[in-house]
Amino acid sequence: MMRSLWTAASGMIGQQFNIDTVSNNLSNVNTTGFKRNRADFEDLLYQTQRTAGTPATERTLVPVGVQVGHGVKVMGTQKLHIQGSLQNTGNVGDVAIEGEGFFRVMQYDGSFAYTRDGSFQIDSTGQLVSNNGLRVMPEVILPEGFLRESVNITQDGRITVMMPGQDDPIDVGQMQLYRFVNPPGLNAIGGNLFRETAASGGPVGGQPGFDGMGQTLHKFLEMSNVSVVSEMVNMIVAQRAYEMNSRAIQTSDTMLGIATGLKR
Repeated sequence: MMRSLWTAASGMIGQQFNIDTVSNNLSNVNTTGFKRNRADFEDLLYQTQRTAGTPATERTLVPVGVQVGHGVKVMGTQKLHIQGSLQNTGNVGDVAIEGEGFFRVMQYDGSFAYTRDGSFQIDSTGQLVSNNGLRVMPEVILPEGFLRESVNITQDGRITVMMPGQDDPIDVGQMQLYRFVNPPGLNAIGGNLFRETAASGGPVGGQPGFDGMGQTLHKFLEMSNVSVVSEMVNMIVAQRAYEMNSRAIQTSDTMLGIATGLKR
């Protein structure tokens, strides 16, 4: 059986995975805080028929070897944690991060998750929660009777509100951000959430605007960092590569047909 059949087939499988990645990026072009994925590939093992440096004569060596590749495989998918565009929403519950860092939320099982999605809500108890009802950590509980439109979050994460009959705002909480040594090593679990892994390293907490942390921008949201134009170009490239690999299979099949049709 011709080696090229399996080599080209691995190329088609790889480009199919590439299209899956591009499709996921495009489907999340309007997802708040979404970070685009990139598929990384590596070549497979090589069959060495002659090793470079093999003695040709007593005084000369073979300058180049003979190696035949066996195709490609997916090496990994990487989240590109590049800053997305910032959109002014005017909503008192929206907070964007400009720079490094993640918000921390507590999941229903008590474990922590991390997100760049700052579209928070204020529940019936005055607590700051995510769209899925996950509590922002450290907890932020607004006092009963506060004036909703008076909520203000400074660039260093300090939260203040106004109370009826008072002229000065009062402090009600302090937001914290968390960063990782290797953000692409985080495990995406859906719902705009990430979990730490051994590859990402442990979270390092800090106040926004200090010690390398990004700033918090109130009434802003960080949008997806997906570029539609770039993804469309990637899709065209993947489509053409898929087509060329399929042509290689067809050509190999034609050559096999010629070989089987030979008569002595």
